[in-house]
Amino acid sequence: QVQLVESGGGLVQAGGSLRLSCAASGRTFSTYTMAWFRQAPGKERTVVATINSSGGRTYSADSVKGRFTISRDNARNTVYLQMNSLKPEDTAIYYCAASRISTTVYLSRHEYDYWGQGTQVTVSS
Repeated sequence: QVQLVESGGGLVQAGGSLRLSCAASGRTFSTYTMAWFRQAPGKERTVVATINSSGGRTYSADSVKGRFTISRDNARNTVYLQMNSLKPEDTAIYYCAASRISTTVYLSRHEYDYWGQGTQVTVSS
């Protein structure tokens, strides 16, 4: 069992930056593919970025490419999402997720086994 706890959300003006953190419990963190998803009111939960177990391979959605960076520190059991040049359309609840599938970073939402409770990010115009 893995427990995920997100932090770092908040209110920021357009053009600003935030860094989200997701702390994981358990000794097998380094074997999981990790991801950040987001869900805006009335919309589906969609992937933002993913990272493989070693941190050597990542994927970013087109909507955040060049602005958001996913990274991980396996020694600290933590995954991060650095968000720069934030836009009002980035407003959403951001969720951390972990998957036991380690062969690819291209996973669907349903292939993630564990989820955090989410952290709110609000970008004002």
